Amino acid sequence: MGVSVVFGGQWGSEGKGKTTYFFAKKLNASVVVRVGGTNSGHTIVTDEGKRMVFRILPVASVLEGVTCVLPSGSYIDVNVLIKEVQLSGIRKDLLKIHPNAVIIKKNDGVKEANVNLNKKIGSTESGTGSAVISRIKRNSEVLLARDCKELKPYLCDTSDYLRSELNKSHEIIIEGTQGFGLSLLHAKEYPFATSRDTSVAAFVSEAGLSPFDVTNIIMTLRAFPIRVAGNSGPLPQETTWESVSEIAQSSFLLSEYTTVTKRIRRVAKFDMEVVQRSINTNRPNIIVLNHCDYFDYSINNQMFLSSRAENCVKHIEEQIGKVDYVGTGDRTTFMR
Repeated sequence: MGVSVVFGGQWGSEGKGKTTYFFAKKLNASVVVRVGGTNSGHTIVTDEGKRMVFRILPVASVLEGVTCVLPSGSYIDVNVLIKEVQLSGIRKDLLKIHPNAVIIKKNDGVKEANVNLNKKIGSTESGTGSAVISRIKRNSEVLLARDCKELKPYLCDTSDYLRSELNKSHEIIIEGTQGFGLSLLHAKEYPFATSRDTSVAAFVSEAGLSPFDVTNIIMTLRAFPIRVAGNSGPLPQETTWESVSEIAQSSFLLSEYTTVTKRIRRVAKFDMEVVQRSINTNRPNIIVLNHCDYFDYSINNQMFLSSRAENCVKHIEEQIGKVDYVGTGDRTTFMR
């Protein structure tokens, strides 16, 4: 028992939400922690077939009896959170928010829009980065969760709570956001980066836990990595959705849109460079490769790989080592 950390090994949208949902059930987690802000959306399809998107709450908020934690390293848009509490149906006693989590104010998004962050670096202009700046300034601009009346029922010293859960030998999962290739500290393509560090070490720190607590580091990857639309930075081996559809032999055009901004994603063939940097810095012991149905769309949401898809996965394994789990769609993850 201990802490499992889910992180993205490319530029985001690697299926972290789906992966967290899978491991929360597999490991019988008692607590799931979501770090970061509202600038990324995590999508799951529940066991009942319902598709749900969360930008603040951990995806495990839909699982009965699982406690969801927003630690001090969280950036919270209260309006979005209230909607997600209603969407998930989570009980009040199962949501715990650290008093030092930062509130994203309405004018935070306006500030980002006023400096054209979307056009400059492909930002979602959610206000998360502006809220990070307010925290760093340490002046009257910053608003903390403890100052927000709507959040008072959920306030809790989440660091103490997580420690007590570990002392009971309970399983905790940290649901990281975005991808290592977008790290403010480690992105090779800086300034085409997000406003925070997106390494495993950063997620553990934001959660208020120790590196010694971590037992599993779970790296999620995409068979065909993406970046958000627009001027979002270099994307090695960039291709088109028409080309991906041809490779998959799909009867229709495969395409994806960003969860937050609803713009079509840029897409590329699998490239080793960013993945190797992710491995070197984060040292995962479990690797999950999602979107394997893009190798062969006939296996979409099936619990097996076709010979064509299997050969593609093996080619990737020759570069990065063993792939432990694969995903063939938005509802399917299984061990190889």
